[in-house]
Amino acid sequence: MGIYEELGLRPIINASGAVTRLGGAPMSEATLRAFCDAAGESVPLEQLQAVASRTIAAATGAEAGLVTAGAAAALTLGAAAILTGYDLARMERLPHCEGFPNEFVIAREHRNAYDHAVRASGARLVEVGFNEITSGAGVRRAEAWEYEAAFGPRTAGVVYVQTAGSQPPLVEVVERAHAHHLPVIVDAAGELPPRGNLKTIAATGADLVVFSGGKAIRGPQATGILCGRRDLIGPAALQMLDMDDHVSLWQPPQELIDRTKFAGMPRHGIGRGFKVSKEQIAALLAALRQFVAGDYDREIGAARARLETITGSLAKTTAQCRIDQSEPECLPILEIKLDESKPGRTAFEVCQNLRSGSPPCYVGHAGLAEGKLLINPLHLNDENTSELARRLREELMS
Repeated sequence: MGIYEELGLRPIINASGAVTRLGGAPMSEATLRAFCDAAGESVPLEQLQAVASRTIAAATGAEAGLVTAGAAAALTLGAAAILTGYDLARMERLPHCEGFPNEFVIAREHRNAYDHAVRASGARLVEVGFNEITSGAGVRRAEAWEYEAAFGPRTAGVVYVQTAGSQPPLVEVVERAHAHHLPVIVDAAGELPPRGNLKTIAATGADLVVFSGGKAIRGPQATGILCGRRDLIGPAALQMLDMDDHVSLWQPPQELIDRTKFAGMPRHGIGRGFKVSKEQIAALLAALRQFVAGDYDREIGAARARLETITGSLAKTTAQCRIDQSEPECLPILEIKLDESKPGRTAFEVCQNLRSGSPPCYVGHAGLAEGKLLINPLHLNDENTSELARRLREELMS
């Protein structure tokens, strides 16, 4: 009996990938070993974060880095660092920003539910641009000049959401912002792989960049990376760390927190609820090293073979199967297009039946509206692949 059965829960077959609602990505043996080894002893967390900063800087090309409690926490901490710098009085007041700039300019088409994390710092978002293609009103999208036109005395910085199709180009937005001495924070939580994005996004000159630690990197699910300018990473760390110490004894590593920039010692900051454990930091660093080295690429061939097994098992059904691989470092994805003409055979109904069956199977749901089930092989092994194939065949042939 496993831990979940002991808790009265039934484990599922996760064919959705590294999604947060199902617990993120599987951790490798090396990552789990780092997690367990870190649990056996204690170290000052500010010293461990200083080591993490060096590792993240080497992986990203940024000046410094911080392990955070997920990408959303990194967005809040990064925005807070931009709002306050090393100003201890401002840190104490967050999320209340009366008396100092707190507006972040963002393209309207970049808005999404995750920017709540930015707003949680006390930031106010100012929207610019229109996605006229989506609205059927024209051919233009957000343009760099619109950011600049919105800059004013209350502007603290810019939020940019990075995807493969983001417009306007990040480098143009950075150029416009820097001309006004405004920092840019980039939400690139899901933009790995390719591994090259670790460095190319920071290389645009963006001041802070956010990555998820629990997706492609395969660290603990509740970890993230904030990397960028050292003078912003320090305030971000300062607003997250446990500050319950005597001023005379407090000696944070200078490479992480520059004590020459402020007098005194702040109280617990707005990021105190985003604390990261020593185990999470050590495991994330182990996972990052494996990701950078390309260790996970070795699994791509076996993943494709498992998807081909599922495809073969559905040969006598009316479903149309297609395996797609967006780029060489990505795992392939199986797309199953259903014949929805029969009663009870819509993609939504089949998805629900798979979830409530035995064993419960959670397939990707992003294509349900188009009649498609998506199979991500990240969590699949030989045993549960056979079970998933059986359940799909049962649902599509009954």
